[in-house]
Amino acid sequence: MRIDLHTHSSVSDGTDSPAELVQVAAQAGLDAVALTDHDTTAGWDAAIAALPAGLTLVPGAELSCVSNHDGPRGISVHLLAYLFDPASPAVVTEQQRLRVERRTRLRAMAERMAADGLPVDPDELMGLLPADSPAGRPHLAQVLVRAGLVATVDEAFAEYLGNGRGYYLPRQDTPVEDAIDMIAAAGGVTVFAHPFARSRGRVVSVDTLVRLAERGLTGVEVDHPNHDEETRVQLRGLARELGLVPTGSSDYHGTNKTIPIGAETTPPESLDALVEKASGAQLAVG
Repeated sequence: MRIDLHTHSSVSDGTDSPAELVQVAAQAGLDAVALTDHDTTAGWDAAIAALPAGLTLVPGAELSCVSNHDGPRGISVHLLAYLFDPASPAVVTEQQRLRVERRTRLRAMAERMAADGLPVDPDELMGLLPADSPAGRPHLAQVLVRAGLVATVDEAFAEYLGNGRGYYLPRQDTPVEDAIDMIAAAGGVTVFAHPFARSRGRVVSVDTLVRLAERGLTGVEVDHPNHDEETRVQLRGLARELGLVPTGSSDYHGTNKTIPIGAETTPPESLDALVEKASGAQLAVG
């Protein structure tokens, strides 16, 4: 079986609609795919309705979190949540707060760029976003590409939007421990996304992974495009030591990134372990 547990649709910052994404997954030869849009479950129903025969959908989301144990400023981290009840009041409330936070931050970044004379119209940018979508920096990066300021989304992040660049602004994200508790209470399971992806910026310590495993973290994303082989070996060893489920995923974003769907995959026994530990939403089978 070929299983990819980390993909994004146009409901957040990918370019494929949820219906298109499951078709792309099937065409790539996947047997199961997780839809993990940022801080929203709005694409679940459309993806389930369009599921091709033989493809299994793992309902999920990627949660914007912060770890406050690695220095005074904290570190932005992402938590993959699967098979939770999307109607849980705590989940609904926090996802709505994060969507507002994301849109406020994106407008502020766009306004700073416009004030410096860059070809960005904040009103036009926000007007192009679907209602209540979890807006993100890739939406602003696309504006820079269309304006000819950069050639690719990756270049936009490297030059203007990445952490530490002149137009980057932080968010008020969910403390990662609270997110683990919230998803567990909603019947779901949690996997730490790309924990040692150093090319993205600062990463958490091993001690933090130990602490989160004790808190109830279910798994850790080992095979990811931003992890080199040494990092994968380290994480696989930590997963065994801490009793965490190891996963692998492409972090697919359509044409916003160059990584194809299914570039990294999860062992079938890892998906089985996640499903066994969850009691919220169910797998959807085409």
